[in-house]
Amino acid sequence: MVDFELTSEQRALADTVRAFLAEKIAPDVRGSDSSGTPLPHAFEKLAELGIAGLPFPERYGGAGADYVTLGLMCEELEYCDTSLRTMVSVHIGLTGCGIYQWGSEEQKQRLLRPLASGEKLAAFGLTEPDAGSDVAAMRATARRDGDSYVLNGSKIWISCATQADTFLVFAKTDPDKGKHGISAFVIERAAAKDALHTFSLHDKYGVRAGDTGGLSFTDLRVPAGNRLGEEGEGFYIAMTCLENGRYTVASGATGLIRACLDASVKYAKERRTFGTEIGKHQLVQEMIARMVLAYDAARLLYLRAGWLKNRGERNTRETALAKWYATDAANRAADDALQIHGAYGFSDEYPVARFLRNSRGSIIYEGTREIQKIMQAEYALGYRKDKRARCELPPYRRSDG
Repeated sequence: MVDFELTSEQRALADTVRAFLAEKIAPDVRGSDSSGTPLPHAFEKLAELGIAGLPFPERYGGAGADYVTLGLMCEELEYCDTSLRTMVSVHIGLTGCGIYQWGSEEQKQRLLRPLASGEKLAAFGLTEPDAGSDVAAMRATARRDGDSYVLNGSKIWISCATQADTFLVFAKTDPDKGKHGISAFVIERAAAKDALHTFSLHDKYGVRAGDTGGLSFTDLRVPAGNRLGEEGEGFYIAMTCLENGRYTVASGATGLIRACLDASVKYAKERRTFGTEIGKHQLVQEMIARMVLAYDAARLLYLRAGWLKNRGERNTRETALAKWYATDAANRAADDALQIHGAYGFSDEYPVARFLRNSRGSIIYEGTREIQKIMQAEYALGYRKDKRARCELPPYRRSDG
């Protein structure tokens, strides 16, 4: 039986995070977004709350929470600003969950623990200048040389690129095998030294308060013990990482819908035209009603995906559907919110212009809207069927904490 009733502990934690963000981070959002600079000390502040390792067992330095709780936290983070949820998406969803799912016990203790404790920030390096949705087109290479690998290549559109201490990157160990020749490696910035270069991208359309950039590596030696999984398993590792990342994007986009709704309701009750609150006008009510429907639907979709994750069941279809719906709905909600605010929405005086800019990126990353549509159609037609991977994300058990 599906039970989406939240526990008192989950509600209390969400309330605590909401209040913390409102007091400690929200006051800096407008300034950072306007200047295009990362929110100051954002990761350190989130780590104070234990969010850095929220879903990982305590034996790996985490908080031992379940995946529904992770979704609730992502909803609160994006309600404050998309850059915060993006940081958690790459740190936990893409990189942390990748190491937790595919790493050996030794790797979890050595590589996951400092991420889960908040000691180190992680980033995820898959996309390249000529390889996005077509992962097999990547050009980065990794050549085995004794007890290490020598990596050469570059990555782009990497969240937390210049701030991260640890990177989960993908490179071809056998270029002739296409996607079956890709392997996964954990790069540690401190050990990489001059062989790793990172940089920031400026003048982005959205998520301006986040650190987005790229990285390049030239003859970078990575210990063989930092290879995740077996040689040639990198594509499958990347796909499972993206699935976990999509869950955080879906739940985060749900928070953005709620932010649009709250801002629109507030403004519609304050602004008057033709002698009455604009909230009395039916076409304004129509836009607000769409946000109400979108929020409830998006929340139910990500809660279902989180419930399946807690049970250790495959959730590729459900998570992809949640991501597709929530991100599209957030973009439409932000557009409606700006319309409700009229000319004021077109300025930085109100947050809805930022909401609209931020909403657009999530329709692209962690699998474009078009990729999500193809997946859903292939499931419906029977062309796509999930097979058990060699390594599944463990189900949540409170005793694991």
